[in-house]
Amino acid sequence: MRYTCLVHFDPAVMQSPEFDKAALDRRSKAYDEELKAGGHFLGWQGLALGDAAVIVRIRDGKMLATDGPYIESKEQMAGFVLLEARDMNEAVRLAAGLPLAEIGTIEVRPIVQSSSPPPQP
Repeated sequence: MRYTCLVHFDPAVMQSPEFDKAALDRRSKAYDEELKAGGHFLGWQGLALGDAAVIVRIRDGKMLATDGPYIESKEQMAGFVLLEARDMNEAVRLAAGLPLAEIGTIEVRPIVQSSSPPPQP
């Protein structure tokens, strides 16, 4: 089964002078390789900070676009990791190994499988 690990953290932590981003990157890449070797790693993607976002809504047939961030909080969604795991327990165990869990939070969610095939181009 596939799971997405939504990564949230406070950008101020990474911007502090004592934070060693290079070390975090090295550890993250090493863990990605460990997950790949175990057949669990499907990919990851980082996201720009919330102030680069635009929120889109349709209300009464009209489009409303609002500059981000949408949620006022210290922690922001920073990216996601896609995992293959046998069940939620294994997915949570794998997510706990992500180095970013040490400075933020990892929200683990099962990916919903669609019962209909994707549209053909």
